[in-house]
Amino acid sequence: MNAAVLATAATEADLGAARMQMALSLGWHIILACLGVGMPAITLLAEWRGHRTGDVHYRLLARRWARAMGVLFAVGAVSGTILSFEMGLLWPGLMGTYGQVIGLPFSLEGIAFFIEAIFLGIYLYAWDRMPPIPHMLSGVPIVLAGVASAFFVVTANAWMQQPTGFDTVDGKIVAVDPWAAMFNPATPSQTVHMILAAFMVAGFAMASVYAVAMLRGRRDRYHRLGFLVPFTVAAIVTPVQIGVGDWAAHFVASNQPVKLAAMEGVFETGRGVPLHLGGIAVDGEMRYALEIPNGLSLLAHWDPHAEIVGLNEKPVADRPPVNVVHWAFQVMVGMGFALLALAAWMLLGWWRRREIPGTAWFLRAASLSGVAAVLALEAGWVVTEVGRQPWIVYGVQRTADAVNPAPGLVWGFVLVSAIYVLLTVASVYVLRRLARDRPVPLAPQESDVADYKVI
Repeated sequence: MNAAVLATAATEADLGAARMQMALSLGWHIILACLGVGMPAITLLAEWRGHRTGDVHYRLLARRWARAMGVLFAVGAVSGTILSFEMGLLWPGLMGTYGQVIGLPFSLEGIAFFIEAIFLGIYLYAWDRMPPIPHMLSGVPIVLAGVASAFFVVTANAWMQQPTGFDTVDGKIVAVDPWAAMFNPATPSQTVHMILAAFMVAGFAMASVYAVAMLRGRRDRYHRLGFLVPFTVAAIVTPVQIGVGDWAAHFVASNQPVKLAAMEGVFETGRGVPLHLGGIAVDGEMRYALEIPNGLSLLAHWDPHAEIVGLNEKPVADRPPVNVVHWAFQVMVGMGFALLALAAWMLLGWWRRREIPGTAWFLRAASLSGVAAVLALEAGWVVTEVGRQPWIVYGVQRTADAVNPAPGLVWGFVLVSAIYVLLTVASVYVLRRLARDRPVPLAPQESDVADYKVI
């Protein structure tokens, strides 16, 4: 094997390692980020209900969730710092060329992060040191800063899907407009989709913990409320999210037709294209899929005879990996509708008896809802990121041209993987220790509540 072939193989190996490292970091951090966006709002809701109704269980739940928030925020800060270094170390071609275009949202996200950190410290420290209402109000900036942080970061990713805010003259970036870049055409649908996903992940993940406890026989008011508050938030958001997902899919159909073709496994351009459920792409065609006649044309363009661009319109080198994108999209949609069905089940039971459905099957399903929401989240990001390939900036810069040309990136992937294993073990250990602790009574007359084992 000659030197040129060896150099090419090494470059491809390093590119693969850089992509895997970024996927691991993003996939790990995005869960913490979602909890950081959704948990503060759910915690404040419980605290507000406690003040409004006088029910101590709400306030005990809020206090316990706030402690978990502090742990998750600290761990998320570590993984977020790793990501910020990776952007420069792994993708200097992107940041060196376009950093002046997309630097604004990252700067604003940093400001939002510090605001969140400051008020989280106040909120945690001031439980017994501030009057109830001012203490509750101190949590509002945490919610706003968390949502703002998610918004700013996702605008940068949206720009990578629909790059705007600059011109290229003789290979140089000129006429930079950072605000136009941040508020690019993909920003509205993608940011709303992500923020709603954060509330779904946080709500279902928190509720699933209490569903497991209820399966084990802990049916007291504390655990029922621990399930109801976050589950209700997630259940309300779910149908809205499905509608926003349809909005996002229409945007993809109009602006990234190759991604849509990969999502549905469409190889030949045509009209009245069927919707594929399941299936595998083999030798340039979808096999073993259940086809709904005209379904894709109807859903993508509200016209059963609309034209859908096929993958064969592009060279093989310009197509994303079809099976990865197609099945990620199937998982995302499937989990979304499964969670919608679970929310409807809960609504039906509440409408009939004003209580959580008492069947073990409902609680089993609810105990898996957090995992299902995370799967939908991760699958959605696979569709977004892998479906854009081979472009890191859609239609402008290839991923291979943005990666660090230095050899040995695979060792960075190994090191970062070890770090995330340690972070995972440490996070689970600390959260389990918190789960075993008994709640701190809020007042002497509430000491009977301290006998509860708190999840």
